[in-house]
Amino acid sequence: MTQAPILSVVVPVYKEERSIKPFLDRLEPVLAPLGSYEILFALDPSPDRTEAVIEAEIARNPRIGLIVMSRRFGQPSATMAGILHAQGEACVVIDVDLQDPPELIEAMVAKWRDGFDVVYAQRRSRKGETLVKKAISYFGYWVINRLSDVAIPRNTGDFRLLSRKVIEELRRLPERHGFLRGLVAFVGFRQAAVDYDRDERAVGQGNYNRFLGSMRIGLNGLIGFSTVPLSLLMWLGLAVASLSVLGILFIVATFAMGTDYPLGVPTLVILVLFLGGVQLTGIGLLGEYIGRIYEEVRHRPRYIVERRINLPPPPSA
Repeated sequence: MTQAPILSVVVPVYKEERSIKPFLDRLEPVLAPLGSYEILFALDPSPDRTEAVIEAEIARNPRIGLIVMSRRFGQPSATMAGILHAQGEACVVIDVDLQDPPELIEAMVAKWRDGFDVVYAQRRSRKGETLVKKAISYFGYWVINRLSDVAIPRNTGDFRLLSRKVIEELRRLPERHGFLRGLVAFVGFRQAAVDYDRDERAVGQGNYNRFLGSMRIGLNGLIGFSTVPLSLLMWLGLAVASLSVLGILFIVATFAMGTDYPLGVPTLVILVLFLGGVQLTGIGLLGEYIGRIYEEVRHRPRYIVERRINLPPPPSA
């Protein structure tokens, strides 16, 4: 690449050999009228031919580049690696499965040229998703926005455009849990939405567990950007303790009035299970925060790049 591109497109991939060509067939005609561009694949090492397919596309189009991780670090880390390697004045993050239409990039670029630093794609509808998945997503965004220190737009994913200003601010953030939506919301700047209807996956099956993956992402978003759960845990403990004191006072008062209480084994079992559940939940929540503290203080890199193909080192190198 002889000159710095105006637009970078970052595409995290893993086991997507069948998706690469259909994706590029739709993406390249969209990018051609927009000026200079680069397409940057960030690959977690795959057991299939994903890397070989991308290398063949690089030989065809020199504007395509590839970053290969030393091992599988996960999609958030691969995405961040691609963003931090991007050379463009703006960067678009998009998945390769064509659920997010590349044609929307034109509208994103138009918003960026109007002065917005972040342009996120907001879903009007989601084809191919179950009612349970939609309910989990809605509830997750509701909880995060209620408790988080930053507001994260509903019905959004990582499909978004970031200006160079935002990319450089993301470079300064050292978090190991790369919850991109939260990090971009934390950075701020002028942001705008572009609405669209999300399609079903074009080719093959996803490598993402929708239920567990959504829960994990939601947990990262909540714990990474709020300490409110810790405060709620404290208030829950105070409430349970207050109820216990009130219960003791009630029993003492009624016993003094001559009430004879039978042995309450079921009641005791219920109370013990309830209090045990509260305690274990609290310990687990504390463990999540402490685990993240432990990961941060080790200062291990978020990802390790094994090799770059048709790409220079990142700007910070």
